[in-house]
Amino acid sequence: MQIQNVLVVCIGNICRSPMAEYFLKNNHPNLNIESAGLSAMSGHSADAKAIHCMDQLNIDMRPHIARQITAEMIKKSDLILVMSNNQKKHLEQTWSFAKGKVFRLGHWQNQNVPDPYQHDQAFFDETCRNIQKYVSDWQSHF
Repeated sequence: MQIQNVLVVCIGNICRSPMAEYFLKNNHPNLNIESAGLSAMSGHSADAKAIHCMDQLNIDMRPHIARQITAEMIKKSDLILVMSNNQKKHLEQTWSFAKGKVFRLGHWQNQNVPDPYQHDQAFFDETCRNIQKYVSDWQSHF
């Protein structure tokens, strides 16, 4: 199957999923890549520490605005990348039609991405490096 629409999901949509979204957009400008949160801080911009991480890599994440996941987003997505096994289970239980297209971002390394929210910059930096590594693992699948 040709992947055109990718949805990246975390809890608040201000830390992990926007970082992954912007790495993917940077690597795949031809794909439609969006992000959303399971309990989104709708209307908020990305966390300042996440913006700082991405600035270090010359990726501007300032345009990001958090939004809540919807059934419509799931339906239109070819691939949904989440941060943990729990998020994968939650999505598949809430929207059974999501089954088969939900994977952890760290799927290829069997890793979850711990939430850096309200942690220090060092934790954000580590999270950002891991997200970048996990995103690159997906390169050959697009």
